[in-house]
Amino acid sequence: MTVMRRVSDPPHTDDSTVIEQSRRHPERFGEIFDAHFAEIHRYVASRLGPGPAEDVVADTFLTAFHKRAGYDAARGSVRTWLYGIATNLVGKHRRTEVRALRALGRRGPDPDAAEGPEERVAARVSAEGLRPEIAGAIASLNKGDRDVLLLVALAGFSHDEISAALQIPYGTVGSRLNRARRKLREALGGANPMHDQEGPHRG
Repeated sequence: MTVMRRVSDPPHTDDSTVIEQSRRHPERFGEIFDAHFAEIHRYVASRLGPGPAEDVVADTFLTAFHKRAGYDAARGSVRTWLYGIATNLVGKHRRTEVRALRALGRRGPDPDAAEGPEERVAARVSAEGLRPEIAGAIASLNKGDRDVLLLVALAGFSHDEISAALQIPYGTVGSRLNRARRKLREALGGANPMHDQEGPHRG
């Protein structure tokens, strides 16, 4: 059976078009917020916990709104652009992230523990697929290597998407990811920490 769109339904508009139109009609930017808030919030909360995430996500969309005139669709999708902004803002809270990762590495998420900020982050990171035994090693990575690794692990980004989000060369993505994985393998006695989870290489 063919399902027909009701005449009253507005036609789908892609994100880049919405951004372009929001330059003249700022209220249109609300569509970007509605479409991407939940995903960006999950990513930031996975790295910093729900408390700091509220402010960081708010700043992410405020920054995107103010910089929307400079958005270039040729350099990546709106989703990728938002992740890049969020990742840069997460970097300002790296001490919170490192403390949480080290806490997870020491004891793993404890469902019976009183939930302080570190415990909430530890539980969230573990739930997203970063096992407690590698959390301490992730905490030891420098910011650039950790950002690349977690954009793969938490957002499922490809090399191209990471390059666009962080505005770094494609080759730098590969070198940072390889370095991060090598350090994690060493910490795990040679085991593959990310199950070869990475974006497609360009042919």
